Amino acid sequence: MRNRIGRALATSATLGMIALLPAALAAVQGEPEGEDKGHSENVSALAHVQFTDSGFTATDIELEQDLDRPFAYVGRAIVEFGFDVIDLSDPSNAGLLTSWRIEEPELHQPFGGMDGKIFWDAGRNYYVQSFQFGGGGADADLGAIVFDVTDLPDPDGVREVARISAPDMPGGFHNIFIYKHSDGRPLLLTTTNGGVVNAYDLRLVLDGQEGLVGAIPIPEGMTGAGGPPGGFYHDMYAAYDPATGQDKFYGGGTGGYHIYDISTPEEPAHLFSVAGIPTVPWGHTFTPSPDGRYAVGEVEYQYAPLRIFDLGPGQSGETQVINNSIAAWTADWKNLQHNHEVRWPYVFVSGYEDGLWIFSLEDPENPTTVGHFDTYPGPPGIGLCSDNKCNGAFGVDVRNEDGLVVISDSWTGFWTFRMDGFDGWNGEDYGMPNISSVQDWENGPAPKEATD
Repeated sequence: MRNRIGRALATSATLGMIALLPAALAAVQGEPEGEDKGHSENVSALAHVQFTDSGFTATDIELEQDLDRPFAYVGRAIVEFGFDVIDLSDPSNAGLLTSWRIEEPELHQPFGGMDGKIFWDAGRNYYVQSFQFGGGGADADLGAIVFDVTDLPDPDGVREVARISAPDMPGGFHNIFIYKHSDGRPLLLTTTNGGVVNAYDLRLVLDGQEGLVGAIPIPEGMTGAGGPPGGFYHDMYAAYDPATGQDKFYGGGTGGYHIYDISTPEEPAHLFSVAGIPTVPWGHTFTPSPDGRYAVGEVEYQYAPLRIFDLGPGQSGETQVINNSIAAWTADWKNLQHNHEVRWPYVFVSGYEDGLWIFSLEDPENPTTVGHFDTYPGPPGIGLCSDNKCNGAFGVDVRNEDGLVVISDSWTGFWTFRMDGFDGWNGEDYGMPNISSVQDWENGPAPKEATD
């Protein structure tokens, strides 16, 4: 049953480490005005969908990868609680297909819909939307809702099938990642307010069970700024390592970035950490290269660049702690960058006030900018984090089949892009495993000989 579309007023409620919504945000309406940094000649905007003139509303973004399912999903928060589905059957003429909103929005406190991910199982297509609601309102223990979206593009083709709650750790799931495990299970990995990443077997969830099969803790001895006692995770990624035959977890949180063997999700084993770096008290987003040798790490504070780490000594077992970066990159030193997608050698960045940026790690010690497009021309300094720089390009995704790039801008809405010469991605074309955030739902992550 589809819930009716509703609108909720922003309040002063906060969750996790994000600070109060400045009063100035609510006072600025209409089209943003400020510095336009333009774009590079090799990056073209195909379409732009403006959601609202009410300020911060769009959160993360997820692209379906099958060209026969031309849909993108955008989380909606602060002034809308749910998600939108964008029709990309013509990427140059993208438009809103349908929306889903939580029931009785007036009873809920922000944020709302945060991160979203797709998965396939048993011939059906699913979308999982994470939620964070304030403790003074409804659904404070709600973490995520699973939707069957197989019937899209029928506007009524979004059907709720399960809800995942964490009553012992209220506050919702800020970020999620869905991984096709080498044993065949679709695993939902979630942040929590309890210092661990929860792992859910989505087949069990679809069967009406709780589905919780494991929890990945912060390694012992890690300290850092912010967060609850016992630590916290903020973002996570999982990938199969062909060199070792292991399923590996990569998480940013208290102390830095942590890598675990999750070949048996019920018994995660800590492998090594990137920690003890004076300017990295905690990790935000952490994404490895397809072979796991290098990684891009973000820290959420003004002036912080993206750092490049050589994970080789940790992956080989030479050390359990890597305490230095080999390079750094930023679009504008006065700002900070946010989420990113690695399609080696390219890194696609949603750079908050800087918009979409793309840089290359062809030489990991010397990252170079290759393209950009400003999706957020202002006003500057009106954001949701303590330094007020967290507004603008929030989420980014890449469709591997044809190279389409999408951005969810918290203020200006949804965008589609093309970069000249980038017409799709397969890691093997670059001498890498064909591994990214995109999952092979039919075959799984492991080479066939590794699973026989």
